[in-house]
Amino acid sequence: MQEKSFEVLKKRFTIEPILVIPDLNRKMRIEVNVLDYAIEEVLSIECNDRQWRLVVYLSKFLNETERNYEIHDKEMLAVNKRLKNWRYLLKGIKFKFEV
Repeated sequence: MQEKSFEVLKKRFTIEPILVIPDLNRKMRIEVNVLDYAIEEVLSIECNDRQWRLVVYLSKFLNETERNYEIHDKEMLAVNKRLKNWRYLLKGIKFKFEV
């Protein structure tokens, strides 16, 4: 039984991509989800099959001060931090990236 489930997992991890390597010749986008207490961000890349695949996922708890920000300020905080963190990737891409 355990061996069978291992084979299923092995197949899933080797056939379907979970994370993809960033390619500066492809379209990229940043998605941000802001909660009252945390920020989630995803950097995705468009693959050959036109599906968006995950490159990086980040999650961060907001500190006490940040939790008091208005929602639009929290969103700008998240976008600003990710643009700074991923600028080395985003500077070299051929396409405009989407936020």
